[in-house]
Amino acid sequence: MSDPVFHLSDVALSLKGNAGSVDILRGISLDVQAGETIALTGPSGSGKSSLLMVMGGLEQATSGTVEALGQNLTTMSEDGLSQFRRGKMGIVFQSFHLIPTMTALENVATPLEIAGDSNAFEKAAEALETVGLAHRTGHYPAQMSGGEQQRVALARACAPRPAILLADEPTGNLDSANGAAIMDLLFSLRDQYGATLVLVTHDPNLADRCDRAISLADGRIA
Repeated sequence: MSDPVFHLSDVALSLKGNAGSVDILRGISLDVQAGETIALTGPSGSGKSSLLMVMGGLEQATSGTVEALGQNLTTMSEDGLSQFRRGKMGIVFQSFHLIPTMTALENVATPLEIAGDSNAFEKAAEALETVGLAHRTGHYPAQMSGGEQQRVALARACAPRPAILLADEPTGNLDSANGAAIMDLLFSLRDQYGATLVLVTHDPNLADRCDRAISLADGRIA
């Protein structure tokens, strides 16, 4: 078997609060293989979003080792992590995180431009067409529905054709019809780009569509 896309060994995460240190993750060990789709499930506060953030290098583990695509994220600087994620990871959040003063096309093109891609706008237009928004390229986030905004966020995440897709409750702010459409699209994009997908969800039907569901409780794998 080839090396895993993710290898986590005894990962812990503690955050300092007003009442002292709070243990968020406690001794998480996990391997995710190339092309696998993993659902992180569990009650609110169980640590699933924090685990996703640690896997994406957006949160630094307090102890243990996080490896992604053979690179040790725990020893990287912020700049190093940012450069590593660029082009290799696409991240979709519950709350879209679009830039309100930019059009859909500009929102999708900006990360590509930052990465130095000379075809940023062509690739952005292609990504928007893939998610069914070719007619919305010139619209601003405030002019779009929640479902459309999440499609723009998906296009932005997938435009660099990353090896890894991370999604944190991507349907959490959408009604059931839009949520189902977004998940169909996310799985379709995963298949199209051959990406490894890790998603946080409360939806058992969505978890059932994944290769594996990993349930967390009190910061541990249940």
